[in-house]
Amino acid sequence: MYTLPKIERFNQEVLSKYNIYNSVFITLPFDSIDNTGALLPLFSEICDAGYKKHETPKEILDFFATRYLENASEAEKIDIMFRFIQYIERQVVLFDAIEDAAFSTVHNMEGIGSLRDIKEKSDVKNKQEELIDFLEDFNVRTVLTAHPTQFYPGAVLGIINDLTNAIRVNNLLEIKLLLAQLGKTPFIKDVKPNPFDEAVSLIWYLENVFYETSGEMVHYLQKNIFKGNSIQNPLIKLGFWPGGDRDGNPFVTTQITLNVAERLRTSILKCYYIEIRKLKRKLTFSGVDTLVTELESKLYRSVFYSKGELFISLEQFKAELNTIKDIIIAKHQSLYLDELEALLIKVNLFGFHFASLDIRQNSKIHDAVFSDVVAYYLKTNPAVFPENYFELSEDQKINVLSNLSADLNPEVFENELTRLTIESIQVIKTIQSRNGEFGANRYIISNNESALNVMETFALFRLSSWQEPTVDIIPLFESVDDLHNAHAIMEKLYLNPAYAKHLENRGNKQTIMLGFSDGTKDGGYLMANWSIYKAKEELTAVSRKYGIKVIFFDGRGGPPARGGGKTHKFYASLGPNIENNEIQITVQGQTISSNFGTLDSCRYNLENLLSAGVTNQVFNKGQNELTVEEKSILDALANIGYEKYLSFKNHPKFIPYLEQMSTLKYYAKTNIGSRPSKRSQSASLDFADLRAIPFVGSWSQLKQNVPGFFGLGTALKKFEDNNEWYKVQDLYNNSLFFKTLLENSMMSLAKSFFPLTAYMKNDPEFGEFWQIIYDEFLETERLLLKIAGHKTLMENYPDGKASIDVRERIVLPLITIQQYALLRINELNKENIPNEELIKVYEKIVTRSLFGNTNASRNSA
Repeated sequence: MYTLPKIERFNQEVLSKYNIYNSVFITLPFDSIDNTGALLPLFSEICDAGYKKHETPKEILDFFATRYLENASEAEKIDIMFRFIQYIERQVVLFDAIEDAAFSTVHNMEGIGSLRDIKEKSDVKNKQEELIDFLEDFNVRTVLTAHPTQFYPGAVLGIINDLTNAIRVNNLLEIKLLLAQLGKTPFIKDVKPNPFDEAVSLIWYLENVFYETSGEMVHYLQKNIFKGNSIQNPLIKLGFWPGGDRDGNPFVTTQITLNVAERLRTSILKCYYIEIRKLKRKLTFSGVDTLVTELESKLYRSVFYSKGELFISLEQFKAELNTIKDIIIAKHQSLYLDELEALLIKVNLFGFHFASLDIRQNSKIHDAVFSDVVAYYLKTNPAVFPENYFELSEDQKINVLSNLSADLNPEVFENELTRLTIESIQVIKTIQSRNGEFGANRYIISNNESALNVMETFALFRLSSWQEPTVDIIPLFESVDDLHNAHAIMEKLYLNPAYAKHLENRGNKQTIMLGFSDGTKDGGYLMANWSIYKAKEELTAVSRKYGIKVIFFDGRGGPPARGGGKTHKFYASLGPNIENNEIQITVQGQTISSNFGTLDSCRYNLENLLSAGVTNQVFNKGQNELTVEEKSILDALANIGYEKYLSFKNHPKFIPYLEQMSTLKYYAKTNIGSRPSKRSQSASLDFADLRAIPFVGSWSQLKQNVPGFFGLGTALKKFEDNNEWYKVQDLYNNSLFFKTLLENSMMSLAKSFFPLTAYMKNDPEFGEFWQIIYDEFLETERLLLKIAGHKTLMENYPDGKASIDVRERIVLPLITIQQYALLRINELNKENIPNEELIKVYEKIVTRSLFGNTNASRNSA
C-alpha cells in the first residue's frame, strides 16, 4: 500500500484533527462570559493582519477592543486578556496531545534510525559480528534533569496522557469530557515545587515510559541480533538530577537526596512487582509456581512494608529468576520463556537503582568549602595540611591533595554550605549501600576551570574515610576558555599518580561533561559548538595517549542554542578523532515530554540515538573526518562569529535591554522549578551568574532567538565578501557536522517573528540595539537559504516546519498580549505617580503569558 509523504500524514493526522477538536474546545463555556472562545479567533486574525500592516501590539489590542468590546474599560481589557491566555494555554495542550497521538503515523517507526534498520543494514553490509562487538560495549545514557522549562503541573500532564489515548482511538465523547476537564483544571502552581516534588514528577516517566521502552529495545536486539544470547552490557542507562543537582539550588538537602534515592529504588521494585504479578498468572507449573509466589511476596514487602528494609537483594532476585528460567527450559518446553527473558533484561538494565542519581556542585562553592576544611584542620590537626597551604602554587596544592586521608565530620562546620557539600559526598556511600553502586556513583563539578578543582573534589572523598571511592569524578567544562584548556587540565590529572590510580580502579574510564548551554551564552552559537567539537578531539587524543577511555557527557537543552535540535544527526556526524562509544545527554523540560513522553516517541528517539552511535562507529567508521582545510574554515567562521557576538554582548544596552524589554526578570516568579533563575542572590543582574535557561528563554519569548544564530550571518558574509563562498558551500555539502549545525540554526530562525517587536526600532533608548539584532537575523536568514539552496527555512523538514507554524499561530495572540503588557508596564512606570497596583496586574499578565508560549515551543528554553 502506498504511504503518503510525511507532510501529508501530518496534515491528515495532526492539522485536520486539531482544527476539528479546537472548534469543539472553543465553544465550551468555561466561565461566566461564554463568548471568550468566539472572540479568540477574531483576535488572532486581527493580530495576523495587524503585524502585516506593521502595527504595534498596543495598536492591535486597542483596535480589537474598539471593534469587539464596545468601548471597554482597562479592567475589561485586562479581563479578556487573562481569559485569552487561559484558552491559549489549553489549545497548546490540545495540539501537544494530537501530535503525540499521531506520532507513530507521522514518523516511520521502522525506518532509518530504527533498530530494524540497524539489523537490515548489518545483514546487507555483512557487519553482524562487528555490530555485536560494538553493542557489547556501547551505551546510551539519557539523564533527566529538573531544569525548569516545563510549565505543566502533574494534573495537566495526566490530562494530556488521557487525551492522547482518546484521540488515538477517536473517542469523541471522551475527548469532549477531557477538554472540559482541561478548561477547569488550574495551570498555575501556587508555590514552587521542592526538589523531591520534581523528582516524583520525573519518576513518572521512568515508570511509565522508559521502563517499558528500554526493555523492549534490548529484548529486540537480544532476539534478532544476538540470536537469543543474553546481552550482558546495559545498553541503555538512565541518569537523574532532581535531588542531586546542588549547583545554585539551596533547596537540595541531604535528606532530600536520600529520599529521592529511596523513591527511585521503591519505584523500580514496584515495576518488578507488577511484572511478577503478571507472570504469576502464566507460570503456574509445578516447581515454578511456588518460586514465583515467594518472589512476589518478597517484592511486595520490600515496596510496601520495608521502611528502607529489603527482603531480597539484587543478586538473590537475579538468581531466583535464572533458577525459574532453567526449570522452564528443562521441564516445561520453554513455555513463557520470552516473558521471563523480558523481565531479566530489565533487571539487568535497572538493578535496584532504576536511574543513577548524579550529584553536582559548582567549583566556586568547592573553593569556599575547601577553604573552610583547610582552616579547620590547621586548627585541629596541623598534620593534614601544611601551614602555608594557601600560599602554595597549584601544582604544590595538587601534590598535597594527592596524599590526604582523614575522617571528616560535616557537623563540625557552622557554615551550612560547607556542611551540606561534605554531606553530599558522604551520602553517596549510603545510597550505594542501599541501591547498589549505580544508585549514585557520579560527582559532577560544574564551571570546572582547573585540575585543582578536580583534585579538591577527589580529596573531599578521601578526607571522608573513602580512600578508593567507587565514584566517577566528572569535570564540566562550560566557558569558551575552559573548553580550550580542557585537554591540558585532563593531561595534568592523567599524570597525577593518585588520580591515575583512581582511574585504574574505575576501569581506566574518564567521563567529561561539556556544556552547550553556557558555552553558547558565553561565546555565541558558532564558537560554542566548534569549541566543543575541538575540545572533544583534543580530549580524545590526550586520553588515548594515556590509555584512558574517555566518555563525553553533553549538557544539552531543548533548543539549538542549548545543543538541541537534530541531536542524533550530530552524533552520527562525529569523525574518528572523537571517542563515541557512549552517548550521554541531559534531557530536560519540554524535551522530556515531547521526545520521551510517550512509548512511541521514547522508542523513536532512543533508537535514533543508538543508531547514531552504530552509524558512526560501525557503518561509517572512519568517515566524517574533517580535513585540515575544513577545520581552518570552521576556525575562521567561529572566530568571526565570536567577535560579532562579543561586541554584541558587550554593548552597553545588552543587559538593560534584557532587563527592561524582555521577560527575563519574570522567570523567577513562575513557580515551575525549585532552582533560582540565577546562581547568586544579588539584586543586580550579573551576566556571569545568569542561568542559560532564562537567558535563552527570554530571547525566545521575544521571538528573536538570538543565541541560536547571532554571529553566524556575519561569519558567512565574510566569506561571501571575500569571494570565498565556494569554501563554505563545499563544507556544507561535504560535512554532516557543519550541515547539522546550520540546519539547527535554521530552526531558531524559523521560530523567530520580528514584526512582534518591530516597534522597538523607534525606541529612543533601544532602537539601535534592536536594529543590530534584526540586521543579523536578516543576513543569517539570507545566507542560510543561499547555502542550503532553499526558498524557505526548513523546507527539507516540511512536517517539522508545519508543526512550528501551527504552534506559532496558536501563540500569536498570547505573545501580542505579553508585549502589550510589557509596554503598559513601561508606560505606567514613567508616570509621575505610577499606579503600583495596576503595574502588578500587568506583571501577572506577563508571567502568565510565559507558560503557554514556552509550552508551545517545546524546545524554547
